[in-house]
Amino acid sequence: MKSPMYLDKCSNKFLNSAGFVMLMACSGLANALEADTVLINAKVYTANASQSYSDAIAIKNGKIIALGQADVDKVTGYSSEVIDLEGLQVLPGFIDNHNHVFEAASEAGGNCELEPELLPKEQLKYFKQCLFQNRNSSDEWIIGWGHTISETLSEDAEYSPLEVIDSVIKNKPAIFMEQTSHSMWVNSKALEVAGITVDSKDPAGGIIMKDEDSGELLGILIDNAGDIVMEKAWNSLNNKFEQSYEGLLNGLSEAAQHGVTTIGDGRLYWKRGWYDVWQAVKDDDELTARVSVRPWIYPHVNKSEQLRFLKKIQSSDKNDLLIVDQVKMYSDGIIVNGSAKTLAPYNFTYFPASPYGLNYIPENEMADWLISLDKLGYGAHIHAIGDGGVQDSLNAIENARKSGSKQKYNMTHLEMISASDLPRFKSLDVDADFQLGSDYIAEADHSWAEPLIGKKRAHALMPIRKVYDTGANVTLSSDWNVNSINPLAGIANAVKLRSKGLPNVNAAVNAYTINAARALGLEDVTGSLEVGKSADLVVLDRNIMQGSVNDIRRATVLMTMLQGELVFELE
Repeated sequence: MKSPMYLDKCSNKFLNSAGFVMLMACSGLANALEADTVLINAKVYTANASQSYSDAIAIKNGKIIALGQADVDKVTGYSSEVIDLEGLQVLPGFIDNHNHVFEAASEAGGNCELEPELLPKEQLKYFKQCLFQNRNSSDEWIIGWGHTISETLSEDAEYSPLEVIDSVIKNKPAIFMEQTSHSMWVNSKALEVAGITVDSKDPAGGIIMKDEDSGELLGILIDNAGDIVMEKAWNSLNNKFEQSYEGLLNGLSEAAQHGVTTIGDGRLYWKRGWYDVWQAVKDDDELTARVSVRPWIYPHVNKSEQLRFLKKIQSSDKNDLLIVDQVKMYSDGIIVNGSAKTLAPYNFTYFPASPYGLNYIPENEMADWLISLDKLGYGAHIHAIGDGGVQDSLNAIENARKSGSKQKYNMTHLEMISASDLPRFKSLDVDADFQLGSDYIAEADHSWAEPLIGKKRAHALMPIRKVYDTGANVTLSSDWNVNSINPLAGIANAVKLRSKGLPNVNAAVNAYTINAARALGLEDVTGSLEVGKSADLVVLDRNIMQGSVNDIRRATVLMTMLQGELVFELE
């Protein structure tokens, strides 16, 4: 593996440093025009259509001041730190437009892990282990994760999660999040603390599951019904701030290791104190990525209360590392649970009373939200998976546009899109965000959805190329930790999918850089390597722009820079 060569301007010799140890500048005053750092002999892809490639970059005060060897030579002086990359690939720093960095690496989500492929009764030993692990804990709740909806509601499931958990965990409320986060298992004590009884009505965007015959509770809470209870559990933690803070640092470190310099936050549960943690990390100068945090719109919480809070924290300074000018809202759920909203009924659903899935926030309410948020300076990042949820969201955005909104609106996941809605992304200026990093996406295998929505609809899932061909702004993201955080996996898959993916490597890299910057309203600051923009960049161990899919997948991040500062170096 190649390592950069650092030029000692005092001795005029190149020095090899596998750890990228930075040399001290020569003594003497630096000229005001001299670059702080210079990268030479590089294969640079800029993601700037007017100058796509270059071979050298000069950086001063965190910004790019020159591109190309001739111009870089003009600003290289004795105080400049010169790094010879010997032909290594340089790209704009990756922008992950949908990433749960706050949650992904935090221990606050619990220490009890279940097995995803087991029936509730087969999880018994894991519940016993969980109880043992928490025997000395002073926390009020037991929290865990790991089950799947297919095993939860399998015909072979003799016992409900409620019955199984209650047989082991009796005296403490307990909650276990499904792998996708779209359902929860709870015990009787948790239901009691949450005030949920057999007479409770389903909350907005959620379902409290009951036995079809007896009407008894099953300990299964779908979508927002589970989120409401998880919030009680999270807020009961004795050291939630400390665990969240440490988890966030771990998540940011993971992002830097994968070349991610800007993050579009997947959701900010502000009623769990998450905004305070982000603010503390920023104040402590610990941010190693630029982050657009997106406060969650609670479907069941008073709108006026939410708007008051949102007005207080709104911040749209594009040069700041912490930006708050988009919210996160859900239109619907997910296909595998039968909660994504569809235009035609499911072929099979766990919820016969809701054959078209569900809405978190119905179309008219979403339009009202967007119009109110526009007045506060907020755009929106909208979860929409079913074609019904997508259409509702586009209708809501259209109403907001008609009212005069110029805000950034982007929609994420987008697994099903009606043919009639495809051109609306371009016409309504809506960014379309897709996640292509998983193994099953790489094989274009959507057979899992056939029993739920039929073969025709299943094989039309993830129409990324169809949206791209309309001229809409298409972005790629990870949805970490549902998928790997590695941007190179998504880029490789986008190319591998050929006619169903993106047309070439350039388009795939753009979707993870400049296109994502546009979706965040940051295209004047980052997303491409241009003079005047922030020096956010990643150095790879091989040239992926002319490489094969396997070259892209195997590429390794050697160095990540944010605003000209090294935030990761491979040791």
